[in-house]
Amino acid sequence: MKVVGITTQQEFFIGSKERNFRINEFLIIEDTYQGDLLGEVVEAKTYNRYIPLNIYGDFVDNSVIDSLKALGYDIDEDTIYIAKVRLLNEALYPVQTGSDVRLPKFSEIKNLMINTKKDEGLILGVIRNTDDVAEEMDDEFKNLLYTFEEGQLIPQRELPYIFNIRSMHQYPHIGVFGGSGSGKSFGLRVLLEELMLKGIPTIVLDPHFEMDFSELAIDQDTTPSFVDKFKCLQIGIHVGVKFEDLSPQDLKNLLDAAGRLTDSMHNVVDILFKRRDSFTSFSDRLRMLSEAQEEGTIGKIEARIENADSEDERRAWKERKELFETYDKSCPNSSVRGIIWRLMRLANDGVFSKDIREIEDGLQNGKLIVIQGSTRILQVFSTYLLNNLYHKRRDYKDAIYKKTQADYFPPFIVVTDEAHNFAPKGYDSPSKSVLKEISQEGRKYGVFLILATQRPTLLDETITAQLNTKFIFRTVRASDIMTIKEETDITMEESKRLPYLRTGDVFISSASMGRTIYARIRAAYSTSPHTENPFDELKSKAKEEDEKFYSLIMNKLPINDIDMVHIISDIEKEANITYTIDALEEKLKLMADKGYITKEETLFGYRYKKL
Repeated sequence: MKVVGITTQQEFFIGSKERNFRINEFLIIEDTYQGDLLGEVVEAKTYNRYIPLNIYGDFVDNSVIDSLKALGYDIDEDTIYIAKVRLLNEALYPVQTGSDVRLPKFSEIKNLMINTKKDEGLILGVIRNTDDVAEEMDDEFKNLLYTFEEGQLIPQRELPYIFNIRSMHQYPHIGVFGGSGSGKSFGLRVLLEELMLKGIPTIVLDPHFEMDFSELAIDQDTTPSFVDKFKCLQIGIHVGVKFEDLSPQDLKNLLDAAGRLTDSMHNVVDILFKRRDSFTSFSDRLRMLSEAQEEGTIGKIEARIENADSEDERRAWKERKELFETYDKSCPNSSVRGIIWRLMRLANDGVFSKDIREIEDGLQNGKLIVIQGSTRILQVFSTYLLNNLYHKRRDYKDAIYKKTQADYFPPFIVVTDEAHNFAPKGYDSPSKSVLKEISQEGRKYGVFLILATQRPTLLDETITAQLNTKFIFRTVRASDIMTIKEETDITMEESKRLPYLRTGDVFISSASMGRTIYARIRAAYSTSPHTENPFDELKSKAKEEDEKFYSLIMNKLPINDIDMVHIISDIEKEANITYTIDALEEKLKLMADKGYITKEETLFGYRYKKL
């Protein structure tokens, strides 16, 4: 393998007659003047006598052809392998043409590829096309994982990709991008498994109800169990907001998430909400003020007091009168009713039925807490939750700096799928403001983000710019590829490959490593509850129903047309299932078509009997 053609300090071509090249593999260039240089193959092609080399001016030029001839290649007869190589670090001078090229040894690229110990990092997958180098790697890096390829588990054959979690202190936040079916959710699952194994407190916002780690996918003795390392909590059932703990700003954030607040509505909350209000006391105050405003005047309210049927009713209308006199001019009825509508919407969703104590306890114990609910409810709840938890961590760190007392709250990671719904580009949302604050300042307090989305173009640009590590799976949309190119160091050649990546293959652009790595995510230890193919589900459900029906009629065969009424009556008594004659006959025909029973014609009509 030799360097050919005109070279630069960054890119050049190499040629070979014996060895074909693979994209993203690493090679050592033995430059006689500058020493050994490490490069990566970014483009590779093969030529033979059936494809004249000189017609491909877009890839190689005459200088490459002349170099090949000078080195003894017969470009009209030989099969020639040519690759474009880019140096990982720019050389001082252009690479010497004619320099020998060889495969690197593990020791030569170890520090570049693996910059943390396996016990301290997240073992996420393998670095593609490093199998030649992996033969010499240290034993501690062997047999760490399986990859899932061509429908089966494949033992590790390449260098492991171990993410240095400690580097997030300098290079915070992770983005996971990829289209539907690209392996994005699969990669996110592997990330979460590793966080659980390291005991890192994590909050997951799960709008798809899929981040459950109870069922294991790999049946191995060494497969870890996650049963005690995570909790799935549903909003309104297991967790919610304790109304008495709300500040006016917390309440306005929640109401705004339920429906955008006007300036007048903000003013209503500021005026009517009292510290330590309960849901009942606040909602009653709003309701009574609204009812008094609907009466319209003090005179009408006093008339209601005079004509009250009981002392309790009279006392209630006196309270309404006081509220009306105090707040009518500063709180318009339309705004009061708007607050009531939003408040009741939250209450009906169960947001105020619980508190977040279980989440706080789980984080204190180093668990992964999965918060489940619809996207809208998650937007509402996460606004309160993340503000609350982030400021608890922030208050603790600030107290240390000020040398004052504060309760300990651990550093934690916030993870969400469909992140563009929580931090959209182009318009504000309640959850966006706290995510934006964490993206810009969270590093100082030990709070980090892992945001996954199919549409990075729709994610807030300020947040996207703060994602120092990006996992880029198969992406097809041109606008998303353009966003990825702007936000990472991915090359033009790599961006062209994005629409064609296999499921589970990923480009990892890491600021801590200073370059992009081509990797494959390892096989997950656990499996999603949504892995069953829906068409397999249809098939198995139909079979289950058929077998259930067959068990009902098995002892009643043969069945003649004239027996239908009696059969229907027997089935209703035995199984409490009612059929019409037409429905039963249709079901019997279907069973005959599927081969459970047979249908024959007699003098008295059709008869269904056992095979």
